[in-house]
Amino acid sequence: MNSAQNMIVVFKYIIPKNYSGLTIFPFIFLRNKKSIKDALFLNHEKIHLKQQIELLWIFFFAWYFIEYCIRFFQYKNHEFAYKNISFEKEAYKNEQDLNYLESRKTFSFLKYL
Repeated sequence: MNSAQNMIVVFKYIIPKNYSGLTIFPFIFLRNKKSIKDALFLNHEKIHLKQQIELLWIFFFAWYFIEYCIRFFQYKNHEFAYKNISFEKEAYKNEQDLNYLESRKTFSFLKYL
């Protein structure tokens, strides 16, 4: 088992409704065990881990919340607001590239603002 797998926790009660996972450095919380085998999903969550490290965790969540509020005000729709947060845009756009984190530049989420 590698170190990334040591950081994966299956605990469905912490995950918001309609979501499969939640990343809070250094953990990736999953709603169910099947997600452990989903490489794209885990890559998405690992991108969030990297973002959280760059912004020293607390600033990531402050920025995430503020940007969500701005997007919600802009779109008046939770799903559109969520999908248009720069952190999510980066993670969704690059989740299929399993080598993305190896070449990702620091603060890459900024180009998705």
